[in-house]
Amino acid sequence: MKDQSAPTPIENRLLADRGRGRIRHGFFTRQGGVSQGIYQGLNVGVGSSDTMEHVMENRARVAGWFARPLESLATVHQIHSPDVVVVDGSYDGERPKADALVTASPGVVLGVLAADCGPVLFCDGQNGIIGAAHAGWKGALGGVLENTIEAMVMLGADRRAITACLGPSIGQRSYEVGPEFVERFIGFDPSYAEFFSPSEKDGHAYFDLPALTVRRLTNAGIEATSLDLDTYSDEERFFSYRRTTHRGEPDYGRQISAIAIMEA
Repeated sequence: MKDQSAPTPIENRLLADRGRGRIRHGFFTRQGGVSQGIYQGLNVGVGSSDTMEHVMENRARVAGWFARPLESLATVHQIHSPDVVVVDGSYDGERPKADALVTASPGVVLGVLAADCGPVLFCDGQNGIIGAAHAGWKGALGGVLENTIEAMVMLGADRRAITACLGPSIGQRSYEVGPEFVERFIGFDPSYAEFFSPSEKDGHAYFDLPALTVRRLTNAGIEATSLDLDTYSDEERFFSYRRTTHRGEPDYGRQISAIAIMEA
C-alpha cells in the first residue's frame, strides 16, 4: 500500500535567502515515501536492492516537490570521486560516474544521495548557478567540494556569491575510526588533527567529518554552514550505512538532497 504522506524536506534559511526566491532546495529525510522493511520511507537509492517501483515512486515524489516530472531529477552514479558533471536543459536521465553536479539551467533538479556521507548544496542566487556534491571522507579529501565550486565559476558564478550548506551526515560521536585512518589525514595535513578526538577504544578516535567539510568549503572562499544533523543517531529520519553495518543488515536506504533553479 502506498504511503500518501508527502515528503517534508529540511530547508536551510541561509541557503534560501541567498537563493533570492529563484532557487529552491530541500534536504529530504526518509519520511514521506513508499518503501518498506529496512528501506522504510523515502528510499531513492537506485543501487539498493529495494523494489525498483518503490524507488522510482520515491524519486518522483522528490521531483514533484519541485513541481517537476521525474525525468527532471538529475543524479549521478556516485563513486567517492572528486569528479563533477555539468548538467543542462537537455538532461536525458543518464547517471555518469561522478560525485557532484552543477547547472545554470532552470527546471533541472540536481540531487545527491547519502546515508552518512555529506550532501552539500551550493547556490549563487545572483547569477543563477547551483551545485550539489556527495562528500564522504574520500571525496572531501580528494577535492570534490573545491571542484564543484570551480565548475560553478566556469558556468558564470561569482565565488564571493556562492553559499553552501552541508546536510544530514554522520556526527563525530557516531564516527569512530582506527589509527590508520587518523594517520592518513594527518599525513595529508597536520592541522587536520583537530578533527579527531580520542574515543574510549585504545588507539581509536572520533572523526568530525562535518567540521572538515565546512573548513574545506570556507577555505575555498565561499560562505558555508551545516544543518548539524547526525544520520547515525536519528533512525526515525535518516538512513545510515554505518548503523546498518553495525547491525549486520543486508542493505540500507539512501536519502536525497536536491536543489533547482525554478522556472519563471
